[in-house]
Amino acid sequence: MTEKLTLDGLNAAGRGDFIAMLGNVIEYSPWIAEAVETMRPFATSAALRDAMLDAIAKALPDLRLKLIRGHPDLANKTQRAAGLTEESISEQDGAGLDRLSEREFSMFEQLNSAYRKKFGFPFILCVRRHTKDSILDVFAGRLENSPADEEQTALSEIGRIATLRLASLLANDASLPVYGELSMHVLDTHSGRPAEGVAFELIEIARHGASRTLKQAVTNHDGRTDAALIQGRPVPIGTYELRFHVADYFAKRGVLLSNPPFLDVIPIRFGVSEPEGRYHVPLLMTPWSFATYRGS
Repeated sequence: MTEKLTLDGLNAAGRGDFIAMLGNVIEYSPWIAEAVETMRPFATSAALRDAMLDAIAKALPDLRLKLIRGHPDLANKTQRAAGLTEESISEQDGAGLDRLSEREFSMFEQLNSAYRKKFGFPFILCVRRHTKDSILDVFAGRLENSPADEEQTALSEIGRIATLRLASLLANDASLPVYGELSMHVLDTHSGRPAEGVAFELIEIARHGASRTLKQAVTNHDGRTDAALIQGRPVPIGTYELRFHVADYFAKRGVLLSNPPFLDVIPIRFGVSEPEGRYHVPLLMTPWSFATYRGS
């Protein structure tokens, strides 16, 4: 694993190294790092981020428009083949844009074409905060905006992308609260203890294409997983389902079950609307009943 940079290291770096280190925090725009280099030292990552965004706000309109136009379309096979930055590839792949259904790909093609025709620049969204469905929903909605409003929205999303890239780049700084968390906990209320050994899946539900399994695991001695299901990043806006294989769990413990079991697999479907929020999904279960809620 590549060791993260530190803010102290950035502050102490030579001019050329400073610009190179921040070169892709904002896509293909080293001029932004050049503009803030003389403002060092920065006390926090947030201060550095704010200085970079301020440099964009103070730039000439043509330069801001060039910045927007320098970003790639989403899910564009031609642009991907020609080469994207490592950051763009990672972000798009993380949202599942590298494995779209034919229907989803067609929707992205149509939206990209309509958007560029209306606004003259690519649709920009911080995709690390979204699922495929959420991206398509936002995409369609933003086509209704005016060009002036959409240019400001694009710049705002560039700020979100830059903030996440900077948070990923730098170590030991909590001044950029950009990460959320998703966790779960299973309690066996039939025996009055945490449920160890419950197999489960976490699935991202898709309306337009195939849903995808994000995680398969088994609960530990405390009825949890050793690490959160999603952490160290935003929890993407969208719909998810946790599927708990409870009949197998109770059968292995010698609990008498009906045939077939009254509860075999318990599905809990829930929505995420706050990517930087904390979501905790507890399951309280017996062989005949279950309950859940949004925990903390």
